[in-house]
Amino acid sequence: MIFKPHRILVLALAAIGIAGLQAPAQAAPAAAGDWWHPKAGVSWQWQLSGKIDTTVKADVYDIDMFDAPAATVSTLHAQGRKVVCYIDIGAAEQGRPDFKSFPKSILGNKVDGWPQERWVDIRQIDVVKKIWSARLDQCKAKGFDGVEADLVDAYQQDSGFPVTAKHQLAFNRMLAQVAHEKGLAIGLKNDLDQIPQLVGDFDFAVNEQCAEYKECSALTPFIKAGKPVFHAEYTTPLSKFCPESKRLGLSSIKKTLDLTAKRETCPA
Repeated sequence: MIFKPHRILVLALAAIGIAGLQAPAQAAPAAAGDWWHPKAGVSWQWQLSGKIDTTVKADVYDIDMFDAPAATVSTLHAQGRKVVCYIDIGAAEQGRPDFKSFPKSILGNKVDGWPQERWVDIRQIDVVKKIWSARLDQCKAKGFDGVEADLVDAYQQDSGFPVTAKHQLAFNRMLAQVAHEKGLAIGLKNDLDQIPQLVGDFDFAVNEQCAEYKECSALTPFIKAGKPVFHAEYTTPLSKFCPESKRLGLSSIKKTLDLTAKRETCPA
């Protein structure tokens, strides 16, 4: 399931504001286990468009890696927050400063609903690994604690490539391995069917609309492992999903489709 309402504004901002961004020096490998290990139940804020509102009361902020300056990350750290960088890696987005790093040979079909994005051939894992590693160096240099990798379920989509579940598992595990080598926690975005195989590789989950699609119980392996599930709904009222979210232990919020600072939380 692909649902990325925030992309239009993100791409526009990227196209006009960050064309000259240079990649920082490569980060040193982290020692085994030397990264943030978030605990189930922590609160979160997800903002991918507009100026970041650093006053929202949340333990964890998830914001765009390219658009967010290091100063914003530092401000949030000074307030005791952890900060996650959002990166789309399963598709190549026109307008990102490193778009030309994706060889044309690995660009596939357009992402449904997002004509400026092309699925990448994740079977060419070494090619994408280099791009991923360079992006994580930027993420680390800005001071982020973790990363949200988006579009990691190509095997269930019309990507233009014969991607299998086995390919996807290998690719997703590569993403986690490199993130950990950089000293970054990493979240599994959606990809519900592979949670049993991947929960040990990832440090948290990010999910869109599991309540609307009656899928939230599939996320419980993360909670049972003591890892948070950062869950967002767009149209379902709080009264409809908060009782189940509390029962399952999810960190649930309601957001607007453009993922501005506006955020609703379940009653205490």
